[in-house]
Amino acid sequence: MNTASQTIQSSSTLSLLSIVALTFFGYVAIGLPLAVLPTYVDSGLGFGVVWAGITISAQYVATIISRAQVGRLCDRYGPRRSVFLGFFAYGFSGALTLASALVAGTPALSLALLLLGRLALGVGESLVSTAAITWAIGLMGSRETVRIISWNGIATYGGIALAAPFGAWLEGQYGFFATGAVTIGLAIAGLMLAQTRPAVPGVKEKGIGTGQVFSRIAPFGVALALASSGFGVVMAFVALFFHSRDWDGASLALSAFGLAFIGVRLGLAQAVARFGGLPLARVSLVLEILGLMALAFAPSPTIAIIGAALAGAGFAPIFPALGNEAMAHVPPQNRGVALGLYSVFLDLALGSTGPIAGLLANRFGYTAPFLLGAGAVLLSLALIMSLRKNGGL
Repeated sequence: MNTASQTIQSSSTLSLLSIVALTFFGYVAIGLPLAVLPTYVDSGLGFGVVWAGITISAQYVATIISRAQVGRLCDRYGPRRSVFLGFFAYGFSGALTLASALVAGTPALSLALLLLGRLALGVGESLVSTAAITWAIGLMGSRETVRIISWNGIATYGGIALAAPFGAWLEGQYGFFATGAVTIGLAIAGLMLAQTRPAVPGVKEKGIGTGQVFSRIAPFGVALALASSGFGVVMAFVALFFHSRDWDGASLALSAFGLAFIGVRLGLAQAVARFGGLPLARVSLVLEILGLMALAFAPSPTIAIIGAALAGAGFAPIFPALGNEAMAHVPPQNRGVALGLYSVFLDLALGSTGPIAGLLANRFGYTAPFLLGAGAVLLSLALIMSLRKNGGL
C-alpha cells in the first residue's frame, strides 16, 4: 500500500510539473525584456522615460482587461485551447518584438510594433496563466487546488527572476532582437509541451452569471489585493530604501524575500489541509505585517533582510489559501471565470501600489511605503477575520 501510494503521488507530482512548466515558459518570456526594455525605449529609440513606462504597462493593461474573457473561454472549451492561443500570442509578441528591433531606424514604427507586441504578451499571459491552473485542477481534482496554485506561483516568480538577468545578458551579446527570437522559441516549446498533455473538456452545463461569480469571490479578492500591497512595496522600494541609508545588501533582501516565499509555498498544501485556508491566511498576514514593520524601522541591514524574509514568508500563502476558499464558493462551470476575476485583484494591486507608495516616499521618505503596506495588510487581516466569522460569505 505504501509503494502504491508513493507511485500515485509521484505520478501526480509529475503531472503537475508538466502543467507548471507551461506557466514557467510563459513567465520566462515575460521576464526576458524587463531589464532591457525601458532603456531600449528611453535611449535606444529616444522616446524618454514616460513612453518607457507606458510600454511596460501595456502588457499589464492587456492582462487585466482579458482575464474574465479568458476564464469564460476555459470554462466553455477547456483549458487546452486557451493555452494554445496563449502561446500563439507569445509567438506573435516575439515576432513583433523582433520586427521592432529590425526597424529601429524608424523609431515611431519600432515603438508601435513594440507596443503591439506588449499587448499580445499581456493577452498571452492571461491565457496561459489562467488556463494552466484550471487545466491542472481538471486533471488532478479540486482537492489539489492549493498545491496547484502554489506551484504555479513558484513557476511565475521563478521564471521572471531567472529571465530578467538572462534577458540583459542576451541583449548585451546579440542585441534587442534576440529577445524576440527567444520568445518565439519559448512559444514553440510551450505549444509542443501542451500537445502532449491530456485534454480536459469544457463544462457544457450553464453556470451562474459573471456578476454572481464576481460577488462571491470579491471579498477574497479584496483581501488578496490589500495583502499584495506589502509584496508590491518590498519589490519596488527595498533597493531605494537601502540606498537611502547607504547600506549594502539590497539584493540579499530581495533574495531573502524570494527564498522565504518559495520555501513556504512548497509545503503549503499540507498546512492548508491541516489548519484551513482562512486561519492560515490570518497567521500569515500577521507575519507579513511584522516583516514590513521590521523593514520600516530597521536599524541595520541585517534587520531589514530579516524583515524582508518575514514579509515573503507571510505573503506566500495568501494567493493560494484565499484562492482555494474563493473557488469553493463557485460551481465548477465557472472555475475559469472565477480564477480570472480573482487574479485581477492581484494585477490591480501590483499596478497601483507602486505609484501611490512612490508619492508617499517623495514626501515622507522611504519608510512610508512599508508603513503603507503594513496598513493595507492590516486591513486585509480585518477583512479575513470578518470572512472567518461569517463563514466566508
